[in-house]
Amino acid sequence: MTRVVVNMLWCVPGQVGGSEQYLVRQLCGVHEAAPGEFELEIVAPRGFAAAHPELSARMRIIESSSSATSRPLRIMREATSLARLTRGAAVTHHGGGTLPLRATAPTLLTIHDVQYREFPHYFSRTKLRYLAARVPSSVARANHIAVPSAFVKQTVCEQLGVAAHRISVVRHGVEPSLGGRATPADELRRRFGITAARVLAYPAITHPHKNHQFLLELARHGRLNDTQIVFAGGAGRAHDDVLNAIAAHGLAQQVLVVGRLGDADRDGLLLLADALVFPSTYEGFGAPVIEAMALGTPVVASDCAALPEVVGDAGQVVPLDVDAWSQAIDRATTQRADWQARGRRRAGEFRSIDSGRDLAAVYRAMTTGASRG
Repeated sequence: MTRVVVNMLWCVPGQVGGSEQYLVRQLCGVHEAAPGEFELEIVAPRGFAAAHPELSARMRIIESSSSATSRPLRIMREATSLARLTRGAAVTHHGGGTLPLRATAPTLLTIHDVQYREFPHYFSRTKLRYLAARVPSSVARANHIAVPSAFVKQTVCEQLGVAAHRISVVRHGVEPSLGGRATPADELRRRFGITAARVLAYPAITHPHKNHQFLLELARHGRLNDTQIVFAGGAGRAHDDVLNAIAAHGLAQQVLVVGRLGDADRDGLLLLADALVFPSTYEGFGAPVIEAMALGTPVVASDCAALPEVVGDAGQVVPLDVDAWSQAIDRATTQRADWQARGRRRAGEFRSIDSGRDLAAVYRAMTTGASRG
């Protein structure tokens, strides 16, 4: 078997958002798509194996003695223990968007997006300095780069000066078990206080670019009769602003903030919802869109970044205009069966095995020299 070491030391379970899910799903997909071809070893922080039994059952996970919440400590471990563990590997895959200063070649670098260049004001000064220093140099040193969408590929080419042949799109994929253990709708309604006839779900961390404020504006203008919007996601940099706006406009009964959900509750909420609403202004992919489609939930998304590419004609891609969104949400309800059928067909192109096939093809090309340097 071809030995591949995957650097996940940056991935504190439950703290890094969609990038964690993206890598975990595609690594499971490699195991399914190319059985016996690759010997995958994951180097990760303490607690990673317990958080992802679906991986630990399939491949070796080597955990650090720390949780890796400290960036300086993680950088030190990448330069020492990771460098030792990757010796002799056919490919070292760095999934967090940067390469260690001592990176064992050949290296595959996953870039999830380059949001920091387009929206620098959304980042702390410390993180912005780190990304501005490390991402361009990492891109220059990597043997090959993987990205989740054609949109990210184009932006990496344009903004970081990378030749297109050095980048491969590895699509996000959804596991076939999605929805199999979904929490029942009546339990979620009781627990979260959902009483309206129509429910809209927005599973997203409250970062500024996720644009929760647009949905608050929609609710504030009275365009959503007998409707509740459920915000499900961790507390991001705009969390206090979102809570303050809900309080200031008296929207506490119409907009429910339920926090980060486990998989069962997430799936149950999407199954309960009349539509997934996704007004984000920047996405490298937008996994909840495909998750909703796979579960038969109509999608209304913004026309920003990668979302039009991912949604295709299987959902409604709408400019960020209150009137346009109000009408689209009504169509999602009245034309539900049509959007469900379209969405399920589209989701069939984004399975975890498809993501695994994409990644396995990159590993294969790198080991034969086709993607090097």
